[in-house]
Amino acid sequence: MQKYNAVTAELLQKLNELLGEKYVATDPEKLDVYKTDEEANTHYHHMPEVVVFPENAEQIAGVMKLANEYLVPVTPRGAGTGLACGAIPIHGGIVLVMDRLNKIIEINEEGLYAVVEAGVRTLDLQNAAKEKGLLYAGDPCSSDSCQIGGNVATNAGGNRVVKYGTTRDQVYAVQVVTPTGDIVDLGARTEKNSTGYCLEKIFVGSEGTLGIITKITLRLVPLPTCRIDFLSVFDDAKNALNLPLRVLKAGLKPASMEFMSNAAVQQIGRYLKTDLPHQQDGSYIIVTLDALNDDELDSKTEILDGLCEECGAVDVLVADEERIWKARRNHAEATRSDSLVYYAEDIVVPIDKVIEVMNHLPGLQEKYGICATTVAHIGDGNIHVNAMKGELSEDEWDAKLAAFHKDLYSLVYQLGGRLSGEHGIGYKKLNQMEMFTDPKVLNIMRAFKTSIDPNYILNPDKIFKAQ
Repeated sequence: MQKYNAVTAELLQKLNELLGEKYVATDPEKLDVYKTDEEANTHYHHMPEVVVFPENAEQIAGVMKLANEYLVPVTPRGAGTGLACGAIPIHGGIVLVMDRLNKIIEINEEGLYAVVEAGVRTLDLQNAAKEKGLLYAGDPCSSDSCQIGGNVATNAGGNRVVKYGTTRDQVYAVQVVTPTGDIVDLGARTEKNSTGYCLEKIFVGSEGTLGIITKITLRLVPLPTCRIDFLSVFDDAKNALNLPLRVLKAGLKPASMEFMSNAAVQQIGRYLKTDLPHQQDGSYIIVTLDALNDDELDSKTEILDGLCEECGAVDVLVADEERIWKARRNHAEATRSDSLVYYAEDIVVPIDKVIEVMNHLPGLQEKYGICATTVAHIGDGNIHVNAMKGELSEDEWDAKLAAFHKDLYSLVYQLGGRLSGEHGIGYKKLNQMEMFTDPKVLNIMRAFKTSIDPNYILNPDKIFKAQ
């Protein structure tokens, strides 16, 4: 296991010279902000020794060179909206915050692409593209606060994956600062590329362990001129779960397809202090259809109406932004209001296996005494189960959660699924990653990490442990 040195006065002085004293923080109150991301369980919290706020790739490269010279770990951090403890400084050292790299460099209408720095807020890019009649298709539920760099680092998914794919599918090229302090440009704004290894895609989803992404060239698409959001309500969740596959088999290719269990609907209604449709007895499927003209949208709508009726929907409504989509986006906040400590599952399975997992969940929750609410990006097989600690003691919580995970993850892997669809592994799922991943696959990952980060300086003990 790698051993690291403490941050010394000499290193602090060099950081001050590189960045300016204003952008190097050691005040305990300031450091306390960066001991965690969205994780409320203090078991995972770790204090950094210094927090730095670089302005550009050159300054980040300088920080990395100093970190290697003094053998001090560096933890990159975007907006801190992660749910897998990926931005927590497990070994102290330096937290490197990307907030100042916040420029939208270019929105190109002719070439259908954007060039942005990593600290740009996702919502700001979406709005800038929309002003030009374009769509940036990446749409995580935390889009109003998360940063593009964090989206790329975790290969964020979100609400439009069914039609447009994950963040990886939006990325043409990235600029990266390597763990040893080199600045490299990877990828190209081409529709295909067989020129050596596809390195830009390897860095997408690497959770800050292979390099610090500083600039990204992203795909844009024409903004659909016609769109409608449907809320299909079911009084039997099993009927609801039949709809997504029927929609995909019909070739509708919706932009979004989301599931909310009735327990989640009730919880979110309480949190938002609003009455949601069929709040007491309804499970939701939200379907977004978009098109380039009214005729295409009308045709899709007619097919969807028929499918909802065939699957037993008790009501079909327009899913407005202010109530229904707001409700969907507030699942995490609603869970946190009921239980400050909770565990956000991010399991993903093949789409045709979703029903099997969802049918098993109530029994597993009852077996282990786990109180949970469930939502899902149902059109791409990504299921979020928010298990709540509530009034359980720490020992009870740990024991119940471990037993629940063992059964749940075993089922997921038997069905061809994986631990994470979009949140990443981070530090939180480190043990499960070791348990459920083929050791030969982990060895390949470790070999790649070691080859470009020989001192294990960059975000150590995330995804897998050093050996």
